[in-house]
Amino acid sequence: MASMKLRVFTEPQQGADYETLLAVAKTAEDLGYEAFFRSDHYLAMGGVDGLPGPTDTWITLGAIARETSRIRLGTLVTSATFRYPGPLAVAVAQVDRMSGGRVDFGLGAGWFEAEHKAYALPFPPVGERFDRLEEQLEIITGLWGTPEGETYSFDGKHYQIVDSPALPKPAQSSRPPIVIGGKGKKRTPALTVKYADEFNVPFDSVEAVKAQFDVVREACEQAGRDPKELVFSAAQIVVCGKDDAEVARRAAAVGRDVEELKQNGACGTPDEVAAKLRQYAEVGAERAYLQFLDLSDLDHLALVAEQVAPQLA
Repeated sequence: MASMKLRVFTEPQQGADYETLLAVAKTAEDLGYEAFFRSDHYLAMGGVDGLPGPTDTWITLGAIARETSRIRLGTLVTSATFRYPGPLAVAVAQVDRMSGGRVDFGLGAGWFEAEHKAYALPFPPVGERFDRLEEQLEIITGLWGTPEGETYSFDGKHYQIVDSPALPKPAQSSRPPIVIGGKGKKRTPALTVKYADEFNVPFDSVEAVKAQFDVVREACEQAGRDPKELVFSAAQIVVCGKDDAEVARRAAAVGRDVEELKQNGACGTPDEVAAKLRQYAEVGAERAYLQFLDLSDLDHLALVAEQVAPQLA
């Protein structure tokens, strides 16, 4: 039977302050989850107010790094449109050092136009966003990979670097694992093959996840990279209850319908959630990023850790 590691994924732009995120991260660590991840967004989605407002991703993870000791920390995914690649390389390396080498670095092209307008961030067309993402991946890995005492330069269409000292270095050698995700058929697989250590498909059916894994595996083979060098993962909303009544209560608390969640997420009793996640494991997902929608419900994390995780070990 295929096994699967479980990671906690949060979307704090929907309404979570730092204290709430810290409580979730520390609880996740105590319960044995492999990682605590967060999104990188500045604006709430879906009609919620998002109060008290967004928290900056890397400031938050740096603070959590100092309050935890084992759990891995990362982003699904940092938006390349939000930051210049040089300062981003510095920030991620610093958090990696602050955590003792526990960062996984997810990076994507950015997609949510409204948040860019809300916070004075340029939002170029999709082709340019992917061009910038590719240059950022080249720069960030180049900065981290430059030996101490040497300098790094880059002359791209969108970014230029001249004689950077390429400091600081991450704690991990040679760098934090890079996560790339998405459902694109050309550029996403190509960037994954060239730069990624992990490929993630978020919030899709078992059939769609398998198909996208196959696209990336084929891209690896065509480029001469062994697909086994990549970790494959999936993200799913989770709503779990010890019985049907608790499932219904947790679904209602986040404004979702149980049957809809069973169709589009991992929802039900522990046995039902484990069975759904096992389907993803059977098509190659080695990790599941579980999106807990109600971050105040720490008992929810405990139930999944105690009654779902052992079934996937």
